[in-house]
Amino acid sequence: MSFQNRQWFYVKRPDARVGDEHYELRESELDGTLAANEVIIRARIISVDPYIRIQQHERNTYDVPHPLGIVQRAGAVGEVVASNSPLFKEGDWVSAYSGWQLYAKCHHSELTKLDPAAAPVSTALGVLGMPGRTAWFGLTEAGKPRPGDTLVVSGAAGAVGSLVAQFGKRAGCRVIGIAGGAAKCAFLTDTLKLDGAVDYRAHPTVEGLRAAIEQATGGVDIYFDNVGGMVTDAVIPLIKLRARIIICGAIAQYDGGLDTPDLAPRFLQHMLFKRATIQGILARDFTSRMDEMVKTVAPWVKSGEIVSQETYVDGFDQLPAALNSLFEGKNLGKLLVRV
Repeated sequence: MSFQNRQWFYVKRPDARVGDEHYELRESELDGTLAANEVIIRARIISVDPYIRIQQHERNTYDVPHPLGIVQRAGAVGEVVASNSPLFKEGDWVSAYSGWQLYAKCHHSELTKLDPAAAPVSTALGVLGMPGRTAWFGLTEAGKPRPGDTLVVSGAAGAVGSLVAQFGKRAGCRVIGIAGGAAKCAFLTDTLKLDGAVDYRAHPTVEGLRAAIEQATGGVDIYFDNVGGMVTDAVIPLIKLRARIIICGAIAQYDGGLDTPDLAPRFLQHMLFKRATIQGILARDFTSRMDEMVKTVAPWVKSGEIVSQETYVDGFDQLPAALNSLFEGKNLGKLLVRV
C-alpha cells in the first residue's frame, strides 16, 4: 500500500514578499509500511499563520531559521488513513504539526485526537488551537484585564486579535479594535460587539491615527499588539499609568526585509513616564496549559458565545498564495486552506 503525496518544499529564502518562487511543489509515493505506533494522516485543512514568515529570518529569532529544502512546517487537521497504533484507528480526526503535505507518516505521540461532535475540527487550528492559546494566555497572564479597563487590540479582525477582543469583553473591559477597512471595522462592532473600532487605513499619518484612537479610547490600559509599525507608534503615547502592553506580533514588518527591520516605535520614554510594563508572549510558552484553556473556552464555542470566524481558501496549490494574502489583510479571523 502506498499513497500519492503532494508536498510544498521551502527552497528559497525571501528578501521581501513571499511567493510561489520560494517553494517547489513535488509529488512522490509515500510507503504505507508502518512501524509500531506509527500513523498516516491525510490532511484536510492546513493552516497558514504569520509566524511562518518569522521563521524565514536568516538569523535566529525565537527559533532557528526554517531550513531550506524541507516541507514547509505548519499545523494541519486530517483523517487517519492507516494506523499501527492502539490509540488511533482509520477514520479518526486528528491535529498535527505535519506541514504543507497531503499525507504524513507520524508517531502517535505527535497527534491529538479530535472529537467532531464536540466542536468543528477546524477549531483545532483556531480558537481551540494555537491562536486561541495565544489570545487567552497572552491577555489573561500578561494583560491582567480588570473590569473597566480599556483594551485596545491591533489586528483585531484576525485570528488572534478577534479572540483577544472577545475575551476582553468577557473580562469586563471596554474594547476598541483596530483593523483595516470599513468592512472589518463593521465586523468588530456589529458581530463581535466591541465598543468601538478604528480603521487605520482611513488615517494615513501617525498623528491622525493617534487622534482617532485617542477619541475612541480616552487612554489605554491594555494594548494587545499584533501589528507593530505605525499602529503601535500611534498607540503607545496614549497608555495610562501602569498600562500593560502585550507584544504578540509585528505583521507590519514581516512583509519586507525581516533581517533589516524599520526603526522600532519611539516608546521608551512613555514606558518610563507611565511605569508601564511590556511583555512579549509566544503560544509555545503555554502549550502545557492547553487543557486549561480548552476547558474554559470550548463551552463558549459550543454555545456560540464566542465567534470563531474563519476564512477558507480552497486548493492545495494555493498554499503559498494564501500565506501571501495574510499580508494583504484579506482574511477575517483564522485563514485556512482546504485540501
